[in-house]
Amino acid sequence: MSDLPQLRLGVNIDHVATVRNARGGRHPDPVRAALAAIEAGADGITAHLREDRRHIRDDDMARLKAAISQPLNFEMAATPEMVEIALKTRPHACCLVPERREERTTEGGLDAAGQRAQLAPAVARLAEAGIRVSLFIAADPRQIEAAAALRAPVIEIHTGAWCDAAADGHAAEAAAEFARIRDAARLARRAGLEVHAGHGLDFGTAEAIAALPEVVELNIGHFLVGEAIFSGLGPAVRTMRAAMDKGRARA
Repeated sequence: MSDLPQLRLGVNIDHVATVRNARGGRHPDPVRAALAAIEAGADGITAHLREDRRHIRDDDMARLKAAISQPLNFEMAATPEMVEIALKTRPHACCLVPERREERTTEGGLDAAGQRAQLAPAVARLAEAGIRVSLFIAADPRQIEAAAALRAPVIEIHTGAWCDAAADGHAAEAAAEFARIRDAARLARRAGLEVHAGHGLDFGTAEAIAALPEVVELNIGHFLVGEAIFSGLGPAVRTMRAAMDKGRARA
């Protein structure tokens, strides 16, 4: 058994709001989903307020902050509008992500190395307000070095390429992508950064990445909301928690 602290699970409830917005009205309520996820063992809740408000809305963020007992992680683009909303909402954490209106979901990591001048004011203002800042980046040494230079205390490694390769049965590609994630996590930890990971994770990939001792938190959303259709959100979260614990025991 590993003597490492339990790996934290952040549940992203964006796509509960996607289902609600497909028809309009208030059902299903992402706040209710957040409460159910916490009851089932989630250590925190993640929500992405996009500039086009395609799923989570401003009032969702305010209601989440008021309603949940666990930390709220506000995913956001590093724009003046989003920084002001974050400073008003005062979540536990803000994860800065790239955002393009035409994308279905976040594609790739933030270019922290190429956008240091644009990111620095957002990172500084959020940090000054006592909000933990993380940068959602690829498993790339340049991006990790940039995150450290920006004094963001946390990075979240984009796991999408690895998850896609694993799901498609491309074993060699998946192994290479996992090695990149492993090496990036080690580099980031040596640089003094807290390491999170997320994007595309399912029960199997969450169990595998849980064995990396440098990773202390996973953020998972779309898969859990999809599984909730068949099993319910509580059972899906509990199964994910068990898979993560099983992987952590091998760390």
